[in-house]
Formats: sequence, C-alpha cells, structure tokens
Amino acid sequence: MNHKILNAVLLATGLWTVSCNAQNNKMKKEDLKTELDSVSYGLGVNIASNIKTQGVKELNLQAMMKGMEHVLAGDSPWMGDQEAMMAIQGYFTKITEAKGAESKKAGEAFLAENGKKKGIVTTASGLQYEVIKMGDGAKPLATDEVTVHYHGTTTNGEVFDSSKDRGEPATFPLNGVIAGWTEGLQLMPKGSIFKLYLPSNLAYGERGAGEKIPPHAVLIFEVELLDIKKK
Repeated sequence: MNHKILNAVLLATGLWTVSCNAQNNKMKKEDLKTELDSVSYGLGVNIASNIKTQGVKELNLQAMMKGMEHVLAGDSPWMGDQEAMMAIQGYFTKITEAKGAESKKAGEAFLAENGKKKGIVTTASGLQYEVIKMGDGAKPLATDEVTVHYHGTTTNGEVFDSSKDRGEPATFPLNGVIAGWTEGLQLMPKGSIFKLYLPSNLAYGERGAGEKIPPHAVLIFEVELLDIKKK
C-alpha cells in the first residue's frame, strides 16, 4: 500500500468514536467503471477488513475520509503523526484489554464447571486432566525428551494446532514447553492418552499466541505419550 495512503488510514483510525454512517453514499456496483474506481473500492475493502479483524466495531467514516483527504491533498492534518499513533495505540490497547477480560472470565467459568464433571482431576496448580487411556510404561521427568501426538483446541472447539491432523508426531524436551504440558505429561505413563485442560497461566497467559489463541485463553489438548527419551 502507498505510504501516504497508509499514513492517512492510520491518522483516520485514531478519530473513531461514533458509529459508521454511510447512508449518504449512493454509489452502486455499476459505478465501478474504470481501473481507478476498482482500485479505490478495493483499497476501501482492504482497509475496512484489516480494521474489522482488529476488533473495531464502530467508525466515524466522515472523520476517516477527512483525514485521508487532508493527507492526500497535501494539507496539514488536524493531528500529527505522533498524536495520531498515540490515539490509535491507546484505542487498540483498550480493545485488547476488553477482549482479555472477557476471555479470562469465560475461561474461569469453563474450568469451574469442567472441574465438577466425573473423571476430571484438578491439580494444585489448577491444571485439569482426564484419563482417556492409562498406559503401563514409565512416566517422563521434566528433563526428558518426549514424543507425542496431540490435538489442541480452544474451549469453543476451534483447532489451533494438531500433530494428528499433520500426521506426524512431535518430539521436544519436556522442560521447553508451556507449564501445563510440563506438568501434565509427567502424570502420564508411556502409552497413555490424557485430555489436558490448561488454565491460561499454565499456557500463554495474558499475551495469547498468534491469531487463534487470544489472551487469557484456556486450552484443551488431547495428548498421547508415544515415547520417552532420557536426557
């Protein structure tokens, strides 16, 4: 994207406070007659999609267009680059914190209910596990290397990682992964299949991980311990 256009978008996104109101825009699809029309519309779709995926639900379209107009016309914007960036960062911090608070509350409620179910064991750390199959081999130590098959989901069932789906087991040092795995796999004799329910503080905490694991997310793993290698 053109640097000036990107700056204009960043400037404008610092100004939203009221709902998007585009009823005065009478353009129809048939009005996209030239390459410039298509490019302009495409940029709008791209910009709006990016903004929406970041959690923005309301936008002052008039303010956004004014910001773009000022920058593209070479006029002095009402906000400098630093002021605009501070407004943007502050707003997105609030969105992230709100999402985190909702996720934390939902995760705590899930674990409270899940812990009441038959067959669920809760450890002192808050880790919950369920034995699907109990193996008869040795249990790994935190210093060991393990080979596992696993299938990881969030509490709503969305898959974020799965060695089973890839068709290839994973091998790693047990003390080199998230705390819930380090603790949970030490409870498993070789050959076992456990379902692990990890509180966020034993997973990725307030930061989350990537696009699929939000802050404060409770994670669920079905894990099969295939092999243990002493280190």
